[in-house]
Amino acid sequence: MESKDLHVIEHMEELRGRIIKTLIGFVAFFIMSFIFVQDIYNLLIKDLEGKLAVLGPSEILWVYMIIAGVGAIAATIPLAAYQLWRFVAPALKPEERRVTFRFIPGLFILFITGISFGYFVLFPIVLGFLTSLSAGQFEMMFTAEKYFRFMINLILPFGILFEMPLVVMFLTRLGIINPAVLKKSRKISYFVLVIISILITPPDIISDILVIVPLLVLYEVSVQLSNMVYRKRLMKEESALPVT
Repeated sequence: MESKDLHVIEHMEELRGRIIKTLIGFVAFFIMSFIFVQDIYNLLIKDLEGKLAVLGPSEILWVYMIIAGVGAIAATIPLAAYQLWRFVAPALKPEERRVTFRFIPGLFILFITGISFGYFVLFPIVLGFLTSLSAGQFEMMFTAEKYFRFMINLILPFGILFEMPLVVMFLTRLGIINPAVLKKSRKISYFVLVIISILITPPDIISDILVIVPLLVLYEVSVQLSNMVYRKRLMKEESALPVT
């Protein structure tokens, strides 16, 4: 019993060390992003007519920090994935370690893809729809805090949701989930994704469809990838069985 407790404590200590390294990396990436935050800011507002308003000096700092924070999150994803891989690697077979290690760059690529989809495709449509509501009725003025809060709340979830296929492949490779579970929970998953889509988009059918369709496609892609990984896993396990 004491040996088991010591083993658990060792694992918790290792997990704490991995988390600390990830947090240190996040802070380092945050500082680097903050150094170039004005360049990033100018890039994000280059299509806006005029300048964004601020209501106080602290709002400028808040906007810069939120931009640097998103940049730090994007850069920290590969590091966090690597630390997670190092934590579970001892429990994996050598071949599983090599295969799962290849997922790490994909997490970063999919996150950037999701952010790009939200920013270049969805954000202009949603912003255009909302501003069209004020045509002839209100004088529109954007503050930097409101503008970037709206942008981040809209595009950041897509960076996370676009990780779905690779996360499903990773969990299937480890034997935690399988295609049967994903297919069985399809209706519930669809419902959750639809609710997420409705919550992060304005109340019009076009914006809802633009979000719902990609998310449902991502889920179906995840199911197919899980099925592919699961079949390969079963074939390798069968080939490893002794011939009688």
